[in-house]
Amino acid sequence: MLLIDGKKIAQDVREEIRIEVEEAGARGLRAPGLAVILVGEDPASQVYVRNKERACQQAGIISFAHRLSAGTSQAELMDLIAALNADDRVDGILLQLPLPKGLDSDRCLLAIDPAKDVDGFHPENVGRLSTGLPGFVSCTPAGCIELLRRCNLPTRGRRAVVVGRSNIVGKPLASLLMRPGEYGDATVTVCHSRTQDLAAVCREADFLFAAIGRPRFITADMVKEDAVVIDVGINRTDEGLCGDVDFAAVSSKVRAITPVPGGVGPMTIAMLLKNTLQSWKGRVGC
Repeated sequence: MLLIDGKKIAQDVREEIRIEVEEAGARGLRAPGLAVILVGEDPASQVYVRNKERACQQAGIISFAHRLSAGTSQAELMDLIAALNADDRVDGILLQLPLPKGLDSDRCLLAIDPAKDVDGFHPENVGRLSTGLPGFVSCTPAGCIELLRRCNLPTRGRRAVVVGRSNIVGKPLASLLMRPGEYGDATVTVCHSRTQDLAAVCREADFLFAAIGRPRFITADMVKEDAVVIDVGINRTDEGLCGDVDFAAVSSKVRAITPVPGGVGPMTIAMLLKNTLQSWKGRVGC
């Protein structure tokens, strides 16, 4: 059984970015810039932002942090986004969600320039993904595909099942798996709370992606022998962090599996940096 080490792969991605940025700097090009907006004092969001800032530093990307009070108005937030859209030092804009009550996150996300939407949430980038055009891809599903690529686990011609249909993970992941290529070209089924006989559908999967947000929901009887299982979930329980997959029971019968923590999670930030690098390359002509 292959234990997919997302922490190590994410470290490799950061190092590759650092080398590329360092070489560009030696040619006189500026470093990539990522603006991060954090509104309020949500503890989990503060941890996420600190982790992103640390990853930027390791990869040679400049992080522009904008920490705003919970009392920030919608107009003030929109003005900041407009300023960052116009700032030539900024290649990517990340708005940390959730926002405090009273602020409209949809309006804010729509206001971000799609060319700086390194989270891949803007409808223009979502549409580009679904129609096969180049654009920014939501970071968590992009990280799932990168794990498969780096571990030589091609999906072409195989059956893939995605459990969860969120706009952030399930839907874009299904689009990625259907794209032409060695790590696409899958026959994809997307499951959700209304799927009948979910266990039977999951057992058909050569590649099973769990993104439902329920602790240890995927049990051993739902997974076929030698499947590849990618656990996107991260749940806080009394026993600590766990994924959407019952890892102890499932890992003994599969070909490859991601742990939680240390699997998909680190890849989300790594792909955010990779999207920022992509945007920067387009701006500096690299």
